[in-house]
Amino acid sequence: MQLNYIFMLFLGWKVFFHPFYISLTEIRYNPNNKSLEIAQKIFWDDLEVALGDIHKTKVDFLKPSDKKALEEMAKAYLLDKNEIRVNGQNVKINYLGFEIEDEAAWFYLEAEKVPLPKTVEVYNAVLLQHFEGQQNIVNFYLDKKPKSLILTKGKESGVLRF
Repeated sequence: MQLNYIFMLFLGWKVFFHPFYISLTEIRYNPNNKSLEIAQKIFWDDLEVALGDIHKTKVDFLKPSDKKALEEMAKAYLLDKNEIRVNGQNVKINYLGFEIEDEAAWFYLEAEKVPLPKTVEVYNAVLLQHFEGQQNIVNFYLDKKPKSLILTKGKESGVLRF
């Protein structure tokens, strides 16, 4: 009986400390500017691993040796791993920058000259090839209440209809 309690305690701690991999993307349609305002929250330590693997170098978001090079790596990666189609047409995404917030970083992107969405297809492959179990949550706001997608390896894109 005591062995069962010890085993359950061990399993409980193992589950508690098991890492999870998740990113959050918030996309807001701005009808005044006819633009998509995109904010992507990613754990910076996970992104350091991915960028380090790709570029075969040490990446440090908190104390970068070359901030401009880090910015270029992040920009190229995010523009490669994110695509949006509105009403069947690709929109051009522009990288604006990032800021660190505790254990995560917020990356800001924008798409201009976007018509009022009737359908939106979102492709988000951020970190999917680097972490088993990575989930990318996408919330798209046309009004106040978002429509959401959860994208994973093998299901890197999804469609929202308004």
